[in-house]
Amino acid sequence: MDLKQLEYFVRVAELGSFTRASIALDIAQPALSRQIRLLEVELRQNLLTRNGRGAIPTEAGKLLLKHGRGILHQVEVAREELGAARGALAGRVSIGLPPSLSKLITVPLTRAFRQQLPHAQLTLTEGFSVLMHEGLRVGNLDMAVLYNSERSPELDITTLHTEELVLISPRTSSKPGAAKKGKAGKRQPISLAEVAELPLILPSRPNAFRILIESEMITIGRKPQITLEVDGLNAILSLVKEGMGHAVLPSYTLSNVHDPEPFLLRSIHSPRIMSELMLARSSRRASTDTQKMAIEVVKSVVVEAIKPYA
Repeated sequence: MDLKQLEYFVRVAELGSFTRASIALDIAQPALSRQIRLLEVELRQNLLTRNGRGAIPTEAGKLLLKHGRGILHQVEVAREELGAARGALAGRVSIGLPPSLSKLITVPLTRAFRQQLPHAQLTLTEGFSVLMHEGLRVGNLDMAVLYNSERSPELDITTLHTEELVLISPRTSSKPGAAKKGKAGKRQPISLAEVAELPLILPSRPNAFRILIESEMITIGRKPQITLEVDGLNAILSLVKEGMGHAVLPSYTLSNVHDPEPFLLRSIHSPRIMSELMLARSSRRASTDTQKMAIEVVKSVVVEAIKPYA
């Protein structure tokens, strides 16, 4: 399989258009079409469905796209290792971040990379744990920050931080001046049994927080009263703000909203809901020197960013 042809195919499939891909790759469109057709002939499969609106991967194309991204990434890793033999920490490092943490650490992480790994290219991907695990498996991600990941021979996992989940509620009524401008208000702690009586807005399974909340409630013989299942952090917080229900998340989640004042935070007890923040990478692929340095950068930035919320 020609790697250049594979790169062309991946770009067309991602952009959904031969025209856009030819511009991005700086190659004439007829030449691009010809190379992808040669790839289809070699694989004896139609990879793209061409229509007036663009190009859509066929089922075979979707399969090749998934593997192709990983193959191209591994080629970049090989080039990086060859470059490291010349003494330069360079190459691409791809890191997955959970939505609850992404906004808080994206800027400091990028700054730290520019300072400590100026010749490396950083790629950040935001997504829930299921997507991160898949990215690590196929090689699209070098490492990922995850919540409560199960131990597995396929993953090398380091615990970065253990934190409490809190109840995030709408500020439906409070005395004037009860909270400082731009800060979320706080009220007395609430028991987990009381939380079980509230209408909750939770992500759908198999989200790590959802599983953790349900597991802790089972220990006290309760189950959550789920009023809405929403797989989007900003959407969850918007619904809480509008009084549609309550959320159970880390306190630093509110760093994702412009104004946290409309929210109230309450710590949960009897028992507390403790979540582990972890850094995971595939144990099947050796780390390059650049990736090893990147791991230390991620650890430092994450711990420093969440320290004010601990």
